[in-house]
Amino acid sequence: MAASAELAGGGVREAAGTVEERVLEPGAAPFGNFPHYSRFHPPEQRLRLLPPELLRRLFPPEGPEKRAILGLDVGCNSGDLSVALYKHFLSLRDGETCSDALGDLRLLCCDIDPVLVARAEKECPFPDALTFVTLDFMNQRTRKALLSSFLSQFGRSVFDIGFCMSVTMWIHLNHGDRGLREFLAHLASLCRYLLVEPQPWKCYRAAARRLRKLGLHDFDHFQSLTIRGDMAGQIGQILTQEHGMELVCCFGNTSWDRSLLLFRAKP
Repeated sequence: MAASAELAGGGVREAAGTVEERVLEPGAAPFGNFPHYSRFHPPEQRLRLLPPELLRRLFPPEGPEKRAILGLDVGCNSGDLSVALYKHFLSLRDGETCSDALGDLRLLCCDIDPVLVARAEKECPFPDALTFVTLDFMNQRTRKALLSSFLSQFGRSVFDIGFCMSVTMWIHLNHGDRGLREFLAHLASLCRYLLVEPQPWKCYRAAARRLRKLGLHDFDHFQSLTIRGDMAGQIGQILTQEHGMELVCCFGNTSWDRSLLLFRAKP
């Protein structure tokens, strides 16, 4: 995860110039940081639902100088989806390095797992446009310092768009109902638009079941969660009723039955 998204179970560790595969089972990753996440949830499944011209519609260029579009990707894992989103929205094909369609698109991509972040940095084909950082998004002090530092480079106080793809469940399981509400509040205050892919409740049960099968301690908050059931609806309700956002569009569901929901902060 990222800042609290797909995080802990396996991965690749750089050590003395060698690459060592972790041996933990995926179910042992209580934060969802699966080492090869894109193999079973490929970026293409999300991209096929998102219009390539989406950012052009949301942020049409104003004046002769194109304003940089700033994006925040929370729970970037090893960066496969971050890179795919960048290429998709700029209509980039392999071998291309830039596009005039949007002007400058800059993404700050964060994840709680330093191993996955290191891999993302190493393999990123667009290091000038995508910045990968290790961040526990629920740590207010480090979050504020890091995000403010990035935004200040562009004279901004908020991001144009945030991406929160299959992250909400891991925040919820590890920080409870209150943590989920705080997480969504932070995102709503940081982003003009927010694209969210909530995990359905069946994924919560599956994650808890994997831990039990491995003989590991259950998620601390799983049994006490009162926000449950229709998680896409619940998260949408929190964002719209508690944090002043409005639902712009539902782009449909991925093949693994997760909705892609676009929210906008009200003026």
